[in-house]
Amino acid sequence: MSKPEKKTLRKTKAGKGMALREVEQHIEQAVYVVRGHRVMLDADLAALYQVETKVLNQAVQRNVARFPEDFMFQLNDAEALASRSQFVTLNKGRGHNIKYLPYAFTEQGIAMLSSVLRSERAVAVNIEIMRAFVKMRKLVNSQAIIKRDIDLLKHQFKDHDQQLRRFLC
Repeated sequence: MSKPEKKTLRKTKAGKGMALREVEQHIEQAVYVVRGHRVMLDADLAALYQVETKVLNQAVQRNVARFPEDFMFQLNDAEALASRSQFVTLNKGRGHNIKYLPYAFTEQGIAMLSSVLRSERAVAVNIEIMRAFVKMRKLVNSQAIIKRDIDLLKHQFKDHDQQLRRFLC
């Protein structure tokens, strides 16, 4: 990764720079749960890879055998509409709104993208994305442990309350 790439990531359509420290936050905000899977949409991935969404999708279509349905799937109309509602406003004018239904890539599909795109940028971005997915998994696991501990404490307090009532009565 060259020095200029380390400093900023460019959002392709918006043309706005993104500092490297903002990349992880951008990745985490771009992960959606669709059909029970954590996914990233083609447009978000294209922005991170600094390519047009069309170019990313063309590369995928040339290598479609590498992307089974559990790696990548196209959103239906309702899912696409729900993903659009995540944005506060849509740009007005020609070429600013979604023309085609977006593709959603699971963690495995994102990993496969680096072999399809074959650039240093794709490898570097995929490493950051994989780290973000691992971080999210750890967070979910820690939340499950905390919930279990809270449930255990509730049960213990309930037992103590009953013992206190018997003792005081």
